[in-house]
Amino acid sequence: MGEPQVMRAVRITGHGGPEVLEPAKVPTPVPGAGEVLVRVGAVALNNTDLWTREGAYGRPGDPDAKSGWRGPIDFPRIQGADVAGRVVAVGAGVPGGLVGRRVVVDPAIYDSEGPDANPVGLMGSERDGGYAEYVTAPAERVHDVTESPLTDDQLATLPTAYGTALGMIERGRLRQGETALVSGASGGVGLALVQIARARGARVLAISSGPKIDAVRAAGAHAVVDRAGDVAGQIRAAAPEGIDVALDVVAGELVNEGLPLLREGGRWVIAGALGGYGVSFDVRRLYLHNAQVIGSAMHTPRHFALLMDLARRAEVRPVIAAAFPLDRAAEAQDELSRREHVGKIVLHPGAAGPA
Repeated sequence: MGEPQVMRAVRITGHGGPEVLEPAKVPTPVPGAGEVLVRVGAVALNNTDLWTREGAYGRPGDPDAKSGWRGPIDFPRIQGADVAGRVVAVGAGVPGGLVGRRVVVDPAIYDSEGPDANPVGLMGSERDGGYAEYVTAPAERVHDVTESPLTDDQLATLPTAYGTALGMIERGRLRQGETALVSGASGGVGLALVQIARARGARVLAISSGPKIDAVRAAGAHAVVDRAGDVAGQIRAAAPEGIDVALDVVAGELVNEGLPLLREGGRWVIAGALGGYGVSFDVRRLYLHNAQVIGSAMHTPRHFALLMDLARRAEVRPVIAAAFPLDRAAEAQDELSRREHVGKIVLHPGAAGPA
């Protein structure tokens, strides 16, 4: 195969804090039938890395149970859902022409074949991911982006954050000329929502705070609400006709405050719980106005193909907040958890940190 038999990786050995991230030398994976081997150029960090490491997802009927994205984790597990790199080897049944191509990996594990399949697992949680020099992936989940002008760092930010954002926008049926509300707008998914909603021709009203407001406006928001103030009042003032689609990664109290601000037939799409998973609201504001609350977990294969088209044409421009070598993954996750940055944090598995 020509690839080294041992590679550097960072894996979690159990649920816990950054201390459970363990640098290790592990066997380089061998692509099976229908798979490719990708040399990782960059891997982006996501909130799901923190929550999977902490076991913070809960389980049906037991919200406080330690759990990965969709259930118990097999340890040790190499984290990292978002990979950009180059194909260096292929397994049986995969065209050899893929070797040498620059690719982005769709990290979702789907429940069925077909363009509208639902994600039920995630690379870096239900299978080993990209906190490593190499990773295997099914050939049908590898998208050729060789011609994209985006850097590996920018491409690596796309799968989870931009895939989640595009899934929310598609499931919320956001149309040109509608008003979209984006919560958590300075985060990875939030900035992606602002950029894609703006590219779709929507009027974008974002919620952010303090020094991040200018960056959110620069990403394409038409107006920014300061979450340190009266959020509902500011939204009413900025969008007196109401909100068509809320694109929400915060949840918590925002749902109760925000549902009355939806227009007739409005859609409230939730893909996160940064503000808390316990939500209450006046159900009359839902049924009397033909509103919808929509859950959105990541993307479908069709959504991801749309995202890769955007990447090839560079119609979105991801913002990179910081880059770390692989052996500083714990430091990178700690920086992510502080939420003081704007944009995405990436690791470079091919680069060693200081000795």
